[in-house]
Amino acid sequence: MKKISIAWPSVLAGALVATVLTSAIFIAKNRESAKPQVGQQNNSLSQKASIPKAERTAISIEKSQAATLGLSLITVHKQAVSEQLRAVATVVPDESRLSHIHTRVAGWIEKLYVSNTGETVKAGQRLADIFSQELQSSQVEYLSLRQGSGPASVALDSGRKRLLVLGMAEADIRAIEQAGKPNPIMPIYAPRSGIVVHRGISTGTAVDPSTELMTLADLSTVWVRAEIPESAASRIQTGTQARLDFPVSGLPPLMANVEFVDPVLSERTRTLKVRFSVRNANGQLRPGIFGSALFNLSSRLSLSVPRDAVVDTGETQVVYVAHGQGHFEPRTVRLGIRQSDRIEILDGLEEGDSIVASGVFLLDSESRLRASGSAGGHSGHGGTTNAAKKAPTSTAENSAAEKPEHQGHGGGQ
Repeated sequence: MKKISIAWPSVLAGALVATVLTSAIFIAKNRESAKPQVGQQNNSLSQKASIPKAERTAISIEKSQAATLGLSLITVHKQAVSEQLRAVATVVPDESRLSHIHTRVAGWIEKLYVSNTGETVKAGQRLADIFSQELQSSQVEYLSLRQGSGPASVALDSGRKRLLVLGMAEADIRAIEQAGKPNPIMPIYAPRSGIVVHRGISTGTAVDPSTELMTLADLSTVWVRAEIPESAASRIQTGTQARLDFPVSGLPPLMANVEFVDPVLSERTRTLKVRFSVRNANGQLRPGIFGSALFNLSSRLSLSVPRDAVVDTGETQVVYVAHGQGHFEPRTVRLGIRQSDRIEILDGLEEGDSIVASGVFLLDSESRLRASGSAGGHSGHGGTTNAAKKAPTSTAENSAAEKPEHQGHGGGQ
């Protein structure tokens, strides 16, 4: 008996190739069958395009249903409607009440009496002492002229005026006249009462007329700056009244008129700054506090309804008009000014119409449901019923068609 040797590696390789080819053919056929036909694509697109949007229909409901929905009615009438604009407001110091303190002589700070930024000072309070060699030289020259035996001369008068120009007060000049010797210390006094908002010196600091020693701000009156959007900039003018509210200050809202309108629009924020001047006797309006400014831009008599009475989808705005006997009609309206609790109606309603003021969203849902049911909901149910009736007939026909085939197999057997 001869032994037959089988090349197992070759057999396995051939089987593997056959399996790969068969799988590739199967996948290709499935892809072709899965591609939708052009007609099917068109049909699906036409079906999507033919889907109707949700509509509304007039509905009638009983009193018990109206109570369940929480419906309440109001009569539409004209009211004073004001267009309001709310802007961000900020408290800042009154620039006309700022004092920048400089010296008129060169020297250095000998002594500093007010060393804290934010400290309150009174008008005439001594702030610092400056030692000045320039001032001392001018005083020596003036005292030398005074000690002359002759009458008052032009040079003496000129020397006195020079001391005044350098910043010496009349009382300080009389003091050196009485003492008969110069005083190189120049005292610096506060020109007004206020708050030290900037301090640019310390003890020993060298100063000259260009050095800003301190800046004082009188906060008994402050400015309020409001930023108006570019779209409303042309409607704000000098004298326009606004309601200023600063909750952080603890003060009640106050009324003020626009005092100044900035002629330049901010390129960064695209806003226009307007200014109010406000009394601040108790100091509660601190610079830097944020608040709001509410402007009433216009006022007129017009139809208005509560905000809750309007169904606003973004594309359409609808209110429901009551016609009595539980009959409600959806009516499209055109809106105007929107206030915090009411909306102006420009078109779609007449004065005296009765509308739904509360519960309108539940009523709107019921109206849309009934509209969708009358459009195709009932016919859809009918179609389902007819299909169900035809289903047994088609099953019986299929069974009858299969019987001869079974009998044929039986005869064959």
